[in-house]
Amino acid sequence: MKYKCNTCGKEHEEWPALAFNSPFHYNNLSEEEKKRIAKLGNDSCIVQHEDQTDLFIRATLSQKVNKHCEALDYGLWVSLSEKNYLDYQENFNNPNHDTQYFGWLCNSIPEYENTLSIPTTVKTRKNNQRPEIIPHDDFDHPFVKDYYEGITKEEAEKRIRNMQAKTPDNR
Repeated sequence: MKYKCNTCGKEHEEWPALAFNSPFHYNNLSEEEKKRIAKLGNDSCIVQHEDQTDLFIRATLSQKVNKHCEALDYGLWVSLSEKNYLDYQENFNNPNHDTQYFGWLCNSIPEYENTLSIPTTVKTRKNNQRPEIIPHDDFDHPFVKDYYEGITKEEAEKRIRNMQAKTPDNR
């Protein structure tokens, strides 16, 4: 199968990453609130409410596809504590930064109900690659089960087609 890239507009044979442009919490704001209380970058997002500050980073998750040589990659957002967010930002350009953080998944993945607030481990990677998300295996949720047990190639291709049918703002 070939896929048209929403970023470059060209056709590719390898699977595209299913990327979300921002965390759910940012998407849920009005346009006025986005301008007034939020700051969205390529790799981080801050939402400053009156009573709390929500801090997010962009990371990746690779979904195992059973009986197939390619994984289905996601570009997702996780929330971090202030301490972990500051450590991540301080070491953002450090190619040897190697640590783990606790984070909550912050995107609504269409194939599942309520994927917000799935507990995860967020592992930084060397050479300034985006961190890797690993859902906690003891959390009872179909997304977590699929992460560990894998999905079919047909299911992966269906997810790609469904995501490609949406406009970039809907991701």
